[in-house]
Amino acid sequence: MKFVLFYHSLVSDWNHGNAHFLRGCASELLARGHEVEIYEPAEGWSLRNLLSREGRAAVDEFAQRFPELHSHRYSLADFDCERALAGADVALVHEWNDPRLVNRLGECAAGSRCRLFFHDTHHRSVTDPAAIEALDLSHYAGVLAFGQSVADRYVRAGWARFAWVWHEAADVRRFRPLPASSLEGDLVWIGNWGDEERSAELQEFLIGPVAALGLRARVYGVRYPSEAMHALQAAGIEYGGWLPNYRVPEVFARYRCTIHVPRRAYVETLPGVPTIRMFEALACGIPLISAPWLDSEKLFNAGSDYLVARDGDEMRQRLRALLDDAQLARAIAANGLQTIRARHTCAHRVDQLLQIVARLDATASVQLSAPSPTEEA
Repeated sequence: MKFVLFYHSLVSDWNHGNAHFLRGCASELLARGHEVEIYEPAEGWSLRNLLSREGRAAVDEFAQRFPELHSHRYSLADFDCERALAGADVALVHEWNDPRLVNRLGECAAGSRCRLFFHDTHHRSVTDPAAIEALDLSHYAGVLAFGQSVADRYVRAGWARFAWVWHEAADVRRFRPLPASSLEGDLVWIGNWGDEERSAELQEFLIGPVAALGLRARVYGVRYPSEAMHALQAAGIEYGGWLPNYRVPEVFARYRCTIHVPRRAYVETLPGVPTIRMFEALACGIPLISAPWLDSEKLFNAGSDYLVARDGDEMRQRLRALLDDAQLARAIAANGLQTIRARHTCAHRVDQLLQIVARLDATASVQLSAPSPTEEA
């Protein structure tokens, strides 16, 4: 089949955590022999920031790490939707795309054989519902949502007729346990600070416990304001800056544990949605402790695949236990890795996508073959 994928960026993962899953699914489709075309805006926000801060070398390194992946860069002003969708069996339009592109692709796909899906991996459906309501998804086959709570909102609000749960997952071709040449510290946290979506949580679950225990710790990410940098420095935490997503497994191999701190929107209004960081950590076999979130869809086994800390005090206790008990750390890492490999790889998600498409095609075939009212008479 021919798949056409519209990403905010394939090339850049600067403040673009979705890049891991999007790249992984594209690689999996190609490995299965499908034709894949990927489009991204020439002046996309993530790519523009990557080039301005890290230079052309970062783009060149991506090409070396992902030799099978290439994108067409376009300008929205003169983008030819009909040409891009020509011959496509399936098209995925990621939620980070310009709303004008989302609507235009729907118009272009109307009446065609292409199955067009809107792919939502963000919290905008609850934090900015007006932006989603402004989209015209009437010509889309439906929505692929990264959690049941997100899928339900699309259907209840009337934004889409159909929505399927399509969780993110790990690209295990690249995210896997690696041998460590040397140990650099106790704890590493990889994540972007962003806006004020979890500042208090990072203070409680990361900065405070590290300072209290005197751990050797480092964080990687972007968009850290000056107050965050001061807090890290005061706690003795090193700041590593931007880290290419594909280097994450190498970094995890050099630390003894990591933590997961979900953004507030996922804790309060979108239960069942972990961040991609959980999939990454468990796939790399590093022991993980998570701040509270409701795993309403039973993706993992809390207490076995990872430990849970309900507050800062418990985070300190869990960190101390992991660092003092090597057997516990090995068991947690092994369980989490097993769960990823059994249920949460990009291969699993491509299987799910192909099943959705097959069901839609079967339904359409039945409808086309059904007799008309005149024929029944």
